[in-house]
Amino acid sequence: MAATVAELLLGLAAAPETADHDALLFEDDRWTWREFLAESARRADRFRAVRGSASGTLHVGVLMENTPEYLFCIGGAALAGAAVVGINPTRRGQELAGDIRGVDLDLLIVDDRYEDLLAELDPTDDLGLDADRVVGTETWAASLPAEGDPGSGDQDPETLLLLTFTSGSTGAPKAVVCSTGRLALIASYNTMGLTADDVAYNAMPLFHGNALMAAWASCLASGASYAMRRSFSASGFLPDVQRFGATFFNYVGRSLAYVLAQPERPGEAETRLRFGFGTEASAHDRAEFLRRFKAPVFESYGQSEGGCYLIVGEGAPEGSLGLPQVGHDVVILDEDGNECPRAVYDADGRVANAEAAIGEIVNRAGAARFEGYYKNPQATAERVRGAAYHTGDLGYRDAEGYFWFAGRTADWMRVDSENLATAPIERLLARYPGARVVAVYALPDPVTGDAVTATLELDEGAEVSGDSLADFLDAQPDLGTKWRPLFVRVTDAMPVTATRKVDKPRLRREGWLDTGDRVLLRDGTRYRELTDTDRDRLVATYAEHGRGELLGR
Repeated sequence: MAATVAELLLGLAAAPETADHDALLFEDDRWTWREFLAESARRADRFRAVRGSASGTLHVGVLMENTPEYLFCIGGAALAGAAVVGINPTRRGQELAGDIRGVDLDLLIVDDRYEDLLAELDPTDDLGLDADRVVGTETWAASLPAEGDPGSGDQDPETLLLLTFTSGSTGAPKAVVCSTGRLALIASYNTMGLTADDVAYNAMPLFHGNALMAAWASCLASGASYAMRRSFSASGFLPDVQRFGATFFNYVGRSLAYVLAQPERPGEAETRLRFGFGTEASAHDRAEFLRRFKAPVFESYGQSEGGCYLIVGEGAPEGSLGLPQVGHDVVILDEDGNECPRAVYDADGRVANAEAAIGEIVNRAGAARFEGYYKNPQATAERVRGAAYHTGDLGYRDAEGYFWFAGRTADWMRVDSENLATAPIERLLARYPGARVVAVYALPDPVTGDAVTATLELDEGAEVSGDSLADFLDAQPDLGTKWRPLFVRVTDAMPVTATRKVDKPRLRREGWLDTGDRVLLRDGTRYRELTDTDRDRLVATYAEHGRGELLGR
């Protein structure tokens, strides 16, 4: 078994059965594994040269779309013993600058499309980089040698290879450590069961762990081809699958729902697709995809940190998280660290002992699988306690041992498979003229995951309308692409606790359906007053996707 990603790449480029087999398919171009190694080696030579003026492991930030350059940089880093840091382009302003400053970049390579994100940020003051260490992709490409040395692949498996950002309960983004040995180990599992005859199609962003660990890693293990799109397109899904001859695809969040929102087209059931794999698609969407594309979709529960993994296998109850992967000792623990009792259902299928049965999802053997957050020992300690890994997610377990998701601990939410902290969104909404108190929290989304929800208490005489709120948000340069609330409640008196802190549990319990307050509903990027017709439509959508009980009615 290969101990590093470098060993995997060298092996694929040398083996007769894979060397001249397609490794990467992108638009009208393709590269064999031999050619992929050669391109990676060119980047490796440049990384070795840059490292001459840096201390420790070279950190290369990539602010890019899904392009071959992104993967070639990862390949080059694997060969050179460098690390690639995927920068999330949905971040804005000082939030983006803080991400970059905190990971000690030695070099930042930026796509033309994202240059505007850095236009008002000073490389030295805001990013912590010399100006000549921020380069566009054209400048970077021109600096590459004609050929590069791939090296021997002999390196310490603990060498840092990737830093991928996530958001936690404190509101500060954290960079998850992934060594070359860890990614090679993930590849060795070949969880997807791919072979060299498969084509894995990915349109999910490469800065997200799903694209690399759920898809590319299996290609590294099997020699399968990795077909890639710059960014997700619902209308482009079927043409891409047909064009590349894809047999497998990965997804996160609502992407499957967006695909299914496209009109049915001839040929959907006649592709080479064997199956799909992802997270947070509703049962309704998985069944509809099977009907239309004649390919099953499998789900799992996991995190970029790697400390806990549940699989929805054959026979798992619909809507459950499934059972732990072999080697994962997963339990539900209460606040005192005691294992919670199994859930008991009433005649209507509701959890009758929810208060006792719901606790945190914890893998008692997961600490060793998590390599920590970069330069953030406090956040790492919150996840790791002895041999156990704490997910920060709430769940319960039924009598048969299946796990069920019950919400998020602390003050964060998951939207389109990204963890969003509430504090940055609250700080932004607090700029709204006349905003006295702002609370941001998660409510269940009608389809999957969480819906960003805000409650505003305004100064006396201040007003908010759908148009004024939408115009305000449009004018905020640091507004994250997924930060716009779906529901905005406007109240005369924010509920508070005895210590005068905002009572978010009460806000979550009250929801949006029957609050007695005004509620604005997002429609695209605009807002309008929530009507009775909207309420009926939304209630029906929750029910259609098996989430009606989450409304609390």
